[in-house]
Amino acid sequence: MKREFTVVIERDEAGYLVASVPSLPGCHTQARSMDELMERVREAMELYLEVTEGAEAPSLELVGVHRVAV
Repeated sequence: MKREFTVVIERDEAGYLVASVPSLPGCHTQARSMDELMERVREAMELYLEVTEGAEAPSLELVGVHRVAV
């Protein structure tokens, strides 16, 4: 059974794409290209779920992204 997760993607100061999965705490990866990033994030998610087998990942729904200046 396939499960879907929201992946947040940002670009760091060195130009790397950084992916994180909010509902899988600590599940992050980075790459230079989007194709490579998607491959790596899928692998990271599979490994995370394999290691935490039996644990229920919280069900989070992406509501939006905002930039806030302070």
